[in-house]
Amino acid sequence: MTEPSYLAALRESYDTVAAAYAERVKSPAALDPLSRAMLAAFAETVRTEGLGPVADMGCGPGKVTAYLADLGVSAFGIDLSPKMIELARRACPGLDFAVGSMTAPPVRDGALGGILAYYSAHHTPPDSLPAVFAGFRRTLAPGGRLMMAGHVGDDEILRPTQAYGGHPVSYEKHLLPPDRIAGLLEQAGLVVTARLLQEPDEGTKNKVATFLAQRPGHP
Repeated sequence: MTEPSYLAALRESYDTVAAAYAERVKSPAALDPLSRAMLAAFAETVRTEGLGPVADMGCGPGKVTAYLADLGVSAFGIDLSPKMIELARRACPGLDFAVGSMTAPPVRDGALGGILAYYSAHHTPPDSLPAVFAGFRRTLAPGGRLMMAGHVGDDEILRPTQAYGGHPVSYEKHLLPPDRIAGLLEQAGLVVTARLLQEPDEGTKNKVATFLAQRPGHP
């Protein structure tokens, strides 16, 4: 199967910015209190239910994966960018990281107690999201949890040419309305259990939406 062109652009872009991204992006411990609280709530839920590990899809250099592990979660990371995975393995030698895509995660069906998509799914074109969300449901165990966070908007498409200190990039960011994202999650068979909408903070222009969802069923 031919790889979608947007995945090739993402891989090349994040390979290019990997080192600068790792240096510039905040560690989870430095995030705002609400963002930390949502991560903590997600971690507590998946840890308590004990249905399987958490896949951090779009893990980048592994900072959030490591944060989940520090919260007592069995977590591993998947990222499209080999350079990001190289940095993650170097920074977190005790955790597992693999090159892969959330469009076809290297995970067997029903194997996961949780999925984290933290500022990663908004690179996916809207017409590809139903398949991605269906994959989330398929790889979650019954009762498994999803946490997804990212920038939202009014069906905007951002096409930056530079990022993270002037490095060239060619990816897109699709800023969808939160209600549309929630609807797509529900259509994929996931039950949205919580939503948090945050106004832009200092240094950013876009709102952020965080979703907690669950695959129905009992372990």
